Amino acid sequence: QVQLVESGGGLVQAGGSLRLSCVASRSIFSTYAMGWYRQAPGKQRELVAHITSGGSTNYHDSVKGRFIISRDNDKNTVYLQMNSLKPEDTADYYCSFGVVVGGSNYFPHNYWGQGTQVTVSS
Repeated sequence: QVQLVESGGGLVQAGGSLRLSCVASRSIFSTYAMGWYRQAPGKQRELVAHITSGGSTNYHDSVKGRFIISRDNDKNTVYLQMNSLKPEDTADYYCSFGVVVGGSNYFPHNYWGQGTQVTVSS
């Protein structure tokens, strides 16, 4: 059974931090790379960061140096530590599972959790 459950969103002031969590079913977590996407109102969903099963990471340019993706294989959980948040980070955040091709190209499966909302006030 496929399961992705995101949590950790909320309202934070600009410059603040949040940590998002996503618990995945074991069958997914042990096999696939994991990624975080976000979708702001009126915009397309965009890939924020991904991490392979071996721990290699890749980030969208807009979050490099501010966000950190990590995974805890014992807990089947992927995290997104978000620091120095900006109003433009406001979005619904979704985790995903997928494959990485060519070292950095992440292709998600078409399955999404319910997401968690992040609002950054100025």
